[in-house]
Amino acid sequence: MSTPSLRELSPEQALKHLELLFTRRPDGLLQGDHTSLLPGPGSEVSETRPYVIGDDVRRMDWNATARTTVPHVRRTLADRELTTWIVLDASASMDFGTARMEKRDLAVGAAAAVAFLTERAGNRLGAQITGPDGIRRIPPRAGRHHLLAILRAALDRPRVAAGIPDHTLGEAVHALRDLPARGMVAVISDFLETGWEQPLRVAARRHQILAVETVDPRELELPDVGLLTLVDPETGRRREVPTHTRRLRERYAEAALEQRALIKQSIRRAGAAHLRLRTDRDWVRDVARYVEAQRRRGGGAA
Repeated sequence: MSTPSLRELSPEQALKHLELLFTRRPDGLLQGDHTSLLPGPGSEVSETRPYVIGDDVRRMDWNATARTTVPHVRRTLADRELTTWIVLDASASMDFGTARMEKRDLAVGAAAAVAFLTERAGNRLGAQITGPDGIRRIPPRAGRHHLLAILRAALDRPRVAAGIPDHTLGEAVHALRDLPARGMVAVISDFLETGWEQPLRVAARRHQILAVETVDPRELELPDVGLLTLVDPETGRRREVPTHTRRLRERYAEAALEQRALIKQSIRRAGAAHLRLRTDRDWVRDVARYVEAQRRRGGGAA
């Protein structure tokens, strides 16, 4: 199924397009109720109150009980009142795509998927979007109008000219330390830059992290098209590559596999869940399969 560029649509049209793609699939993959990306009875401590008959004794607050000599229990915030943050990488390397879409469009689609899967009464959605003019932080709120505002901000983010310094993904992840409460964080990026590993590890100590990695097939292997001019979108550096050389293509593919394996290892080592989406695949189906795998496991890291 061909996917139009989201930049060719208005934010309202893009949201409707993504909703139709994601929630009204003719194959039934995503119809009906969905298991949350963050299932469970609740884990964020809200307050402590005196024990009453019928309370779950497993939630006894023994410190408060000893301090007051009156039995107390801990109250928790239900996960149905979830705060989800989307950290969206809008760096120059995301403005690349040789298949159905650019990685930037795929990232916006993944952000919408996270929003749809966590959208329930009382849930709130916030975002941090990188860019050349700083990291735009959108405070969490509930409702479709707010989701539309986040989508508009993601679509309207200016492209980064080659060689122009950009605010990094690591900065955006590092800023998660200032969030007031635990929640779910979806970090959506190609993870090609460096400096995000340690901030992600620190963030995963407090939040449940889902790292969504975007990949284009040309980042994994080179086609045999003769002399090819490659431009690094981050630095503007150009290089002539003789793609007709078989050994060079093999070395490129080997290096790409090593790079992706290192990214996967770094994400897992940080304690985050990992979902890889490609611009040449049915990304909606891949998201659905991930959700189904989480359902079979009875939940998971995200």
